[in-house]
Amino acid sequence: MFIASMAMAQAPVQFATLTHSFGKIAQNKPVTFDFSFNNTSNKAVIVDVATAECGCTTPEYPKAPIAKGKAGVIKVTYNAANMGTFTKKVTVKFANVDIPVILTIEGEVIAAK
Repeated sequence: MFIASMAMAQAPVQFATLTHSFGKIAQNKPVTFDFSFNNTSNKAVIVDVATAECGCTTPEYPKAPIAKGKAGVIKVTYNAANMGTFTKKVTVKFANVDIPVILTIEGEVIAAK
């Protein structure tokens, strides 16, 4: 049983990056980044849920299983309503995986010209 739980502890995917910096962005101009990943397991993987830590960040994720060897995308949009620096996390939970993947976006919202 211990071996099975160890095998299920890590996500069977490989993300290209776990963090993205938008740099300076204009206030009230939403920005989006696509966190791409590859299924590195020998079977299809399912994204159970992707949740943001606040309402200012909206994740979108594939609802269909991602076949082995195929790619998927978690699309993260930040609304840029509030001025100042930000760091926001999106928690991605895969089916039958104990530990979620944490994606991070960051940047600085400046006054629109």
